[in-house]
Formats: sequence, C-alpha cells, structure tokens
Amino acid sequence: MYSRKPWRRPESIYQNTFLDPGLRQDDSADIGQRFSLTLFFGFLSMRLFVNQLTVLDFSYLHSARGLVGESWQVDIELQGGLDQQGMVVDFSEVKRQVKNLIDDRFDHRLLLPADAPGLKIQGDRLEFHLDNGNRIRHQGPPDALQFIAGTEITTDNVALAIHQALLPALPGNVQSVILKLYPEAIQGAFYQYSHGLKLHCGNCQRIAHGHRSRIQILRNGKADPEQEKHWAAQFRDIYIGTEDDMVAITSHNDQTCFCFSYTAEQGKFELELPADRCYLVDTESTVENIARHIREVLEDEFPQDRFSVRAFEGIGKGAVSETPP
Repeated sequence: MYSRKPWRRPESIYQNTFLDPGLRQDDSADIGQRFSLTLFFGFLSMRLFVNQLTVLDFSYLHSARGLVGESWQVDIELQGGLDQQGMVVDFSEVKRQVKNLIDDRFDHRLLLPADAPGLKIQGDRLEFHLDNGNRIRHQGPPDALQFIAGTEITTDNVALAIHQALLPALPGNVQSVILKLYPEAIQGAFYQYSHGLKLHCGNCQRIAHGHRSRIQILRNGKADPEQEKHWAAQFRDIYIGTEDDMVAITSHNDQTCFCFSYTAEQGKFELELPADRCYLVDTESTVENIARHIREVLEDEFPQDRFSVRAFEGIGKGAVSETPP
C-alpha cells in the first residue's frame, strides 16, 4: 500500500530560481540558472563540492502535461568542520554514500506531487486527474514512487526532499548542505519520454520512469535539423510502450486510453493513460531499439537516403543506429 508521506519543507533560508514546467528548447539558453536551487543551513568557511555527483532520470505527473520524463544533474556542497583527516567528508564517501542515497530514493521513480488536488490514492493504486479531464492510473510496488510535498514537481521541492533525506545520513561535523538540480543545457532538439523495461534486472523495469533526451540525425552524412525537430515533437511528453505489454483499450471522458501491464522482478506494474500520449513499438523500448526504430521509419520514408540516428537516454549516454552498408 502506498503511504502518502512526502518529504516536508524544513525551516530554512533558501534561494530559488523556479522550474518552469513548460520550458522547451526554444526558451532561455541560460537553462542551468533557471533550474537552480541553493539551500543554506548555517555559514561555515570550509566547503566541499562535487559537481555532477549524479543524474536523476525519472518521470513525474503534471496537471497540464501529464506524464513527463526528466533528467536532472545534481551538484552538492557540504559545509562543516574538518575531521581528523583534515576533511569535511572524504570524496569517496560522498560519491558512495551520498550518491547512493540520492539514487535510491529519487532515481528511476515516478515522482508525485503529494498536495496536487488531482491525485487520488486507494491502496496500491493511484489516479491522477489532469486539468483537461483526462486521467492517468498507476499500480505497482511502493518503491517505484516518491511523494514530493507540493502541488507540482519542481527543482525547489525535490531539492528540499533530497536535503531532508540526506541530513540524517551525514557525519556530525557536516552542518549545512547546498544542492543544485538542473537539466542539461541543450541547444538543439530534444524530447522527454517515459517508458518501462520489463526484462531489465534493475530499476529500469519500473513502468513509469523517463528521460530528457537530445536527438541527432545525419542524412547522407549531414545534420538534418528538420527531422530532429520532427522527432522531438513526436516524442514530446510521450509514453513509449511495447505493443505486447498493452493489455486493454479503455476509455475515460470519451478519451481512448491504453492500458499497459506486466510482471517483472520487482512485482506487477500497470499503467493507463490517454492513447494520444502513447507511441507503440514492437520491441522493448530500450534506447538501442528507439534509435533503430527512428532510423527504419526514416529509411521507409526516404529509401534513397542513408541515415545515422544518435538517440540519447538522458545525459551523456545513448545509442547510434546507422543504415547498413
């Protein structure tokens, strides 16, 4: 059974430049600053910093956009006195203990705005009602979810949740934490998608996790920005589902919905969402298969041309599929 116990806002002084849920690739180029959050819990002279400590790949529910895939980098500074080694915290401990805690609690999960009026919980099932009357339904193990205090998911309230999770695990000499959460600054086309990989032995098997991903397409050896924009629009806020996992076609408020279900190592998962927010493929929705699918669609449409598709899965990783010789 789900327990709606979100991380709550601590008493603190904080500075925030808010997350705009509608921000796209054509908005401000200074995207890193717009997604930053800094928390101050004390003022000491010694600070240890680790940039890009980890990347959170997750999905979240938004009242206008629906199910949204996202990727945020995490920078951290720890302030405090020096220990017997002359350190605030050993770098290896930050990279091991702190990174593992953040990844375990927030990575590859569906983040839920705990105070959103459209969120309804009943046992291990949840419903989320969108502003336009559509709904999203989810069922799965509790570890696939994370409740976040607030009416929507922003870098502000996620950073507060991470802060509250970290404090009990840090050494006593650490008295303050500074966190910065931000997406990759992408100049070209990108898309945000969600998916689940039932055959994966790790957390990718969770049915609703996602990524913010750039896409690069070469056509006869030259960049094709028009096709990049086309696929970015095609996959904007989309759920990429495997045909074999779609078990039912339902309806809600005269809106056709697709229901996906499978049993994986972590348990049984179900997801229902509007059909127009789904894109079906006949394979598992790995990034390798996504890159190959895009290439094959392009080859069918333009049989005289050769294509190379570089599809990213979040930040700094992905797959390349090229027209065979």
